[in-house]
Amino acid sequence: MKIGLCTAFTSPNCTPDVIMKLGCRLDSANIDSIWMGEHVVLFDQMEFPYPGNKDGKIPVPEGGGMLDPVAAIGFLASCTSKLRFGTGITLVPQRNPVYTAKEFATLDWLTNGRIDFGVGVGWCKEEVLACGYSWQDRGARCDEYLEVMQRLWGDELASFEGEHFTLPGCRMDPKPVQKIGQKSGLPIFVGGLSKPAYRRTARFGSGWYGFALNAALTVRALAELDAELIKVGRSRQDIEILITPSGRLTADKLRQFEDLGVDRLILPLRSEKPDLLEQQLDEIETVIS
Repeated sequence: MKIGLCTAFTSPNCTPDVIMKLGCRLDSANIDSIWMGEHVVLFDQMEFPYPGNKDGKIPVPEGGGMLDPVAAIGFLASCTSKLRFGTGITLVPQRNPVYTAKEFATLDWLTNGRIDFGVGVGWCKEEVLACGYSWQDRGARCDEYLEVMQRLWGDELASFEGEHFTLPGCRMDPKPVQKIGQKSGLPIFVGGLSKPAYRRTARFGSGWYGFALNAALTVRALAELDAELIKVGRSRQDIEILITPSGRLTADKLRQFEDLGVDRLILPLRSEKPDLLEQQLDEIETVIS
């Protein structure tokens, strides 16, 4: 089982120096990947609370915000050679799919194939609306956008005609370095604990990403995922399972997830303050060694 880390990379704590030092350390450590979240704007009041925190708000420092993951990956790529980069998650329904396909294909080309494309529909209604998109149809729009991106990555001449997007015949280069089957493309890791997320994984996914789960919740989620995979003639052997566990990592918890067949455990960095980052990394390396 591979071990990765996930973080929000928030200002003002994550200065260029802090990020570069973290990347250099991870590149030489027994860490497979680092995963970055995405929120372009934050709101004081939201219709639906943030599910990852008890107070319902995204935990960012006063006056701070989340760095853009595309720019952050590009920055980190310049000081690493082995570390993989994932998005946990890219909010597909509030993005232009053509620009998104171009950004991530370029990242994959520049990193020599080190990009994992984690995707989801998001939970923040206000953010989707602020980006100029509608809320209720974000799931259907996500599916169309993923298909558009796959065609741009894999087809020499790409086109698409759908309910939410039309792409005239066009060419996008450079293609991603990685291959999905016989075509150029990025591994798509679908996040979410809903039936639509499991269906999306079965249709598009190289893997599924479950966030803030214990072993019991993981078992239930995998059973539902298996049912959707069977419907399209796939099985869990065809995809990777990524889990960000809830609570602190212990050796027993590590074994539990390994026994469940989890391929990658993506551990959260609880604090991005420079003095605490080193302490957390020491703790993680002790448990996984």
